[in-house]
Amino acid sequence: MRSRASLPQMHFFIMCRNQRSLFSAVLFMAFFLFAVYYIKNDFWSETSRQILGFSKATSCNSEPETQSHPKPNIGPFPNDNSMSCTCQNTEPANRYVSKDELEDLQKHRAEEYRQHQIRMGKQNDVLVLAPANTPLQYPIRGFRVTPLNKTLIPGLALQTQNRTIHKVSLKVQKGLLSVTNVKEDEIVFGQNEGFLRITSDSLEQINDLLSRVTYTSTIYHIKTEDLAYFSYENHEVIFPIEISRLSVPILYNPGKDINSQVTVLVKAFLRYEELNVLIQSVRVNYPNIKIIVADDSLNPEKVVGDNIEQYIMPPAQGWFAGRNLAVSQVTTKYFLWVDDDFLFLNETRIERFLEIMEAVPELDVVGGEVDGNHFSFKLHYEEGNSEEGGCITRIRGTYAPLPGFNGCFYADGVVNFFLARTDAVRKVAFDPFLKRVAHTEFFVDGLGDLLVVTCKGLKIGHQVRKNKGDYNSYRYPGKNDEQRKTSHHFFKNHLKCIKY
Repeated sequence: MRSRASLPQMHFFIMCRNQRSLFSAVLFMAFFLFAVYYIKNDFWSETSRQILGFSKATSCNSEPETQSHPKPNIGPFPNDNSMSCTCQNTEPANRYVSKDELEDLQKHRAEEYRQHQIRMGKQNDVLVLAPANTPLQYPIRGFRVTPLNKTLIPGLALQTQNRTIHKVSLKVQKGLLSVTNVKEDEIVFGQNEGFLRITSDSLEQINDLLSRVTYTSTIYHIKTEDLAYFSYENHEVIFPIEISRLSVPILYNPGKDINSQVTVLVKAFLRYEELNVLIQSVRVNYPNIKIIVADDSLNPEKVVGDNIEQYIMPPAQGWFAGRNLAVSQVTTKYFLWVDDDFLFLNETRIERFLEIMEAVPELDVVGGEVDGNHFSFKLHYEEGNSEEGGCITRIRGTYAPLPGFNGCFYADGVVNFFLARTDAVRKVAFDPFLKRVAHTEFFVDGLGDLLVVTCKGLKIGHQVRKNKGDYNSYRYPGKNDEQRKTSHHFFKNHLKCIKY
């Protein structure tokens, strides 16, 4: 016998039948207008739909008891940048690249950039959205594992009311999941696999099982990441698992005085008279501090004095090559960079630099002033898209003040008189391609890696400039050198344009 429908069900089906024609017409017109707008504007991308969590709507023909809320899409979404950037009133960085070479160079640059993204772990740079409400407890960050080693996942739990049955599942891509010490009455599927399901009629038991879930990476990598998907009923969360090797600390014994903590570095070229004046001024207050001289003069002269190391280079190798050589020989925690025509004053106290560095261990570079000139600057960098590259502009100025030190401000770059952390600078290094005019370029390479401040009152003098023809011909090269440098940045720093 055919059963009679209940009153609410009859009402529902009658309402659907009466509204079907009008609803269909309205729905058709809405979809038609939407399709026209979409084709014309290409507005509604798949990523946009995913991020907003839109899904197919239920219709009036659906049974009421089978309708359910769509599961929100919480990611992961790629954090890539497809937006172009602009440097106003400046030339493109590829302007001085030969047209015959440009296409091939761009292909090589694109491949190098792709490999750079892999080395930097950009494939793990994803956006994950936390759901508005979930009964799942999980580690939101800070869960690290050593590659190939089994590790308990901390903090997994289910916080909900009792059900007849509870089912939770976990899924990973780069590892295996398991539950330790499983007993006969505990139901676990997928032991030592990438997908694990746990079932129990007891909330207490399922939480006990979750407290024993382990993760073992199946790949060896010193710095990568996996994503774990943790699900219960209509709820799903994603949390990161950092796979990395622990790094060994590199420490410097600070000793008992300034001489065991700081080395003075100088790049010398032709100006021996000025160099000797500088060394004499250093010795007034620091008679025993080590001075390292990297010298690429055309006809080298011996620099005489105690505790001086002079390294003779091939002629005219350039400023940054000399800086690299000098830094490579430092055995102290810090080095003080000075030019060969600077002059130590009575107010030039290395201890004041050191006080700031030791009080704020996060700092990498502390800059002073040369004859009252700070030359501190900010670097405005837009990553741009992967095809064209980024845009970078140098702007004079500073950021926020350094707490606890009046007159000190965060910046991206400082004047050529600074105290630096030896290990931090070695990691960035100085590009030896840049032989003559180069300073900002070091801070461009260190952007995001070096924490820099500039401080008032940390003074050094500058000797009277003398007109030396041989020196000036190297110090102030022609336009060809500047054009080569711009083309170099186009490839090396993946730049569309650069503006100083």
